[in-house]
Amino acid sequence: MFIVIDTSLLQAVAQLVRDAGDIVEDIAKKGYDTQFKGASDPVTTADLACDTFLRERLLTLLPGSGWLSEETRDDLSRLDMEYVWIVDPIDGTREFVEGVPQYAVSVALAERGKAVLGVICNPALRDLFAGLAGSGAWLNGNPIRSSRARGERLTVLGSRSEIKRGEFVPFERTMSVEAVGSIAYKLALIGAGHADATFSLGPKNEWDIAAGVAIVEAAGGRVTDKTGRPYVFNQRHTLVNGIVAATAEAYADVMEQLHVE
Repeated sequence: MFIVIDTSLLQAVAQLVRDAGDIVEDIAKKGYDTQFKGASDPVTTADLACDTFLRERLLTLLPGSGWLSEETRDDLSRLDMEYVWIVDPIDGTREFVEGVPQYAVSVALAERGKAVLGVICNPALRDLFAGLAGSGAWLNGNPIRSSRARGERLTVLGSRSEIKRGEFVPFERTMSVEAVGSIAYKLALIGAGHADATFSLGPKNEWDIAAGVAIVEAAGGRVTDKTGRPYVFNQRHTLVNGIVAATAEAYADVMEQLHVE
């Protein structure tokens, strides 16, 4: 299957993701039901409605593509697909439920394992980030770069829950740590140069990070797992070995400070 992955496709995906964000916000206003996967992992009717909308539209947009989503039962036929959508309908559902405007709709397209297109929408703030390999990255249509002037201390975006658990305490001497919810949203902010870095040393799922990886890389930043290895997406087992994303200027410094074996 030959597909042209260009800015026209990116624009079409971006519109669908914005529409999905509108669905999420509409449901937030009207009310929704919440259930739990396990002890503390919420899923709402907004997650499921967004997943259904995106699955129907994206698979129609790219016939013959595969699908991997947090809220869809996995179909391993995707492993044989050259192109696979990797989707988190709402990354940061806990923030959504709590009314914290730090959740995001996250959509990536992987081509033979590489995230080549990513779109992340924070519907509460009406911000839409998009990135396309080889073409660049944008925030609300304006070009962005994963670059910023270095201060005396690194500015790092950390998980709200990881900060509460004390996981960033060892880094507070050399880093100014700011709490932000969704990992997808944190990655988008790094792509836009709003901070030097974000990292999480625990396992993540492909759908948590794929769109953010595409955006950071398209914006000129660098993102790897916690050992410095690049990602190969659309794996049978979707957990990845942590994540480190940073501006081009900050990545080496962050990795040195993490001291990951």
